[in-house]
Amino acid sequence: MALKIGVVGVGNIGSIHAQVYKDNPKVEVVAMCDIIKAKADAAAEKFGGAAFYSIKEMLASGIKLDACSMCTKGEENGGDHFTPTMELLEAGIPTLGEKPISNRIHEAEQMVALAKSKKVPYAVDLNHRFTPAALRAKEWVDSGRLGKLAIINMRMWINNPVETSPWFHLRALHPHSFDVMRYFCGDVKSVAAFMMKGEGRAIWSNCQILLHFENGVVGNLTGSYDAGGSYGLERCEVVGSKGRFVLEDACEQLGFYPRNSIEVESYSYLGGMRSFGETFKSRIGAWVDQIEAGAAYDEIDASGEDALKVQRIIEAAIESWETHNIIDL
Repeated sequence: MALKIGVVGVGNIGSIHAQVYKDNPKVEVVAMCDIIKAKADAAAEKFGGAAFYSIKEMLASGIKLDACSMCTKGEENGGDHFTPTMELLEAGIPTLGEKPISNRIHEAEQMVALAKSKKVPYAVDLNHRFTPAALRAKEWVDSGRLGKLAIINMRMWINNPVETSPWFHLRALHPHSFDVMRYFCGDVKSVAAFMMKGEGRAIWSNCQILLHFENGVVGNLTGSYDAGGSYGLERCEVVGSKGRFVLEDACEQLGFYPRNSIEVESYSYLGGMRSFGETFKSRIGAWVDQIEAGAAYDEIDASGEDALKVQRIIEAAIESWETHNIIDL
């Protein structure tokens, strides 16, 4: 029997979620919810299901929901996540939220705590870790092919001219960056950050952030909202005692470089994935598979707790820059 799925917040990202669900044979789309009536109505007509204009109305209707995507936006792309997420979790509905989990740590902590107390699966769309190339690289790490890990260098930069809060670049973009770094190297214990404002900008649009991981790995993130071009926007390099891998643009290129050999092992477009837009299908598909399989709340990949940990890194980076100190988590 198909999973009955709803989407809350049907703007650009919510519509992507809805289309992925519609195309998934394991799913029946049963609800489209948005506080803007015209958006909810149009989404219901396009993707299926009934239109609702609040979560309370959706829940009161008695409609069966096996899970929901929560795709509202708000300040720094995460300002409106708290209330709808809490409403869904309080109702016991497994929820896949959008990143950032919240741009206010105390709210993120409440969301994660509620999901844990109710034992409700809660995940966040940290989709970069779900690509075939990232999964292959993780297999190499877990199998010991790289040896003892020592260094991770991460780069994520795009051209985003939007000017909102001073920390928009950090809070809206780099949940992805830090999640990838944690995915390969584990939890972070210390953070130091340096930032600058790009030409004509009011926000801190460029950063270099240094990380010290609990397992001893040292790392660096280079981030920017002032970069352009269509290639090389994302790069992750992990170095170990036996070799290193380089992962380009989340899904397009992966290479393994042995420490003591000139041979290079290269892969292009693993799994046929050729663009970032396709990562939503792999991430949401993994979510659907876990819900269908009855995964427990503490078995969910890219969980709310993972998302909270990356937001804590971001807030530590902000504190480091403001105080010019190394911040321990």
